[in-house]
Amino acid sequence: MNLFIRRDIQQEWLNKLYEKEADFKNRGARIDEEGLFPTENIADLIELGYTRSTLPKAYGGGGLNVYDMVLLQETVASFDASTALAIGWHLSVIGELFEKKLWSDRHLNFIAEEIAKGALINRAASEARTGSPTRGGRPETKAIKKGSHWVISGRKVFTSLAPMLTYFLVSAWIEETETIGYFLVHKDLEGLSIDETWDTISLRGTGSHDLVLEQVTVHEDLLVEPDILGKGKEVNGWLLHIPACYLGVAQAARDYAVGFANQYSPNSISGPISQLSNIQQLIGEMDLELMKVRHFLYSAAEAYDDLSRRPFLTNELGAAKHAVTNSAIAVVDKAMRILGIKSIHRNNPLQRYYRDVRAGLHNPPMDDATIQKIALSAIEQDKLKAAARV
Repeated sequence: MNLFIRRDIQQEWLNKLYEKEADFKNRGARIDEEGLFPTENIADLIELGYTRSTLPKAYGGGGLNVYDMVLLQETVASFDASTALAIGWHLSVIGELFEKKLWSDRHLNFIAEEIAKGALINRAASEARTGSPTRGGRPETKAIKKGSHWVISGRKVFTSLAPMLTYFLVSAWIEETETIGYFLVHKDLEGLSIDETWDTISLRGTGSHDLVLEQVTVHEDLLVEPDILGKGKEVNGWLLHIPACYLGVAQAARDYAVGFANQYSPNSISGPISQLSNIQQLIGEMDLELMKVRHFLYSAAEAYDDLSRRPFLTNELGAAKHAVTNSAIAVVDKAMRILGIKSIHRNNPLQRYYRDVRAGLHNPPMDDATIQKIALSAIEQDKLKAAARV
């Protein structure tokens, strides 16, 4: 990890986070076993100021960039994956909002003040019938204008961090303008409720419940992003918090397996199993995978933060997520092979890492979409070259 620490502020944040390592890891098993939301962990991160770390310094935040976020999120995920992925959505929403100036200055100033007070925010965009918004489905949630207010009704799924969110950034279909808009909705508004539907075998603590909106009334001014369909799709490096999470899980699995190999000594051999060639093969393969994808992920993050290089990013962000997620799955599998049957005991963290890491396959962008996009880019590039030769 030291190879990827580039700035003093990164080391300062890592030092703060490592002070929470033992607490987060100790809580991790119970969070998973009982499907609990990591309330204490999130509260600790708020107290540390971590939840305003991606807020620009001009707005009172930490001013961290995408590379910084990836580094820190990988670390948090190595402590507890549910905590990392849940808070990662908040960090990435804040980073994108202010980087791209998606809202008016007045609204950005408002949410910055709220974040400074400890408020948490996430987008509520996915729906059961439309799936991930990255697939392009139109939301069935509707917003109807009545006087100076909007009335919003619908149900959102996968609303991570729901138990502690202060604000939901809700996507809805606006019939009168035939477009999709995002509305800033406070958790205490009448008609808003959380249906605790999140019951999975992976990332059991993310609190990704359903958000239910029944005739929720918001002021017309809270249509903060009025025309999503009218805007082009820019690359969003802040979504690299997703692969960072699964890289952290894979690293945790690797560390546990190597520690086990150095300590476990069956009476059939003299010394620990780490001296065995087949175990060394697995350890070497794990570290090689981690080296490859870590360099890929951090390189993509660094290119995104470099404004002179960002325009040349085409498929790298999605490809980094694809590579990291699939390699992370492979690393956890190898770690489990080192432990053998012990790895699937319920009191062993590897079985949790195994379940958690597979959730990455279902976070955006999906593998098939990434591969297709890469293929189409290659096809179009070849057509352009052929046209240039004519």
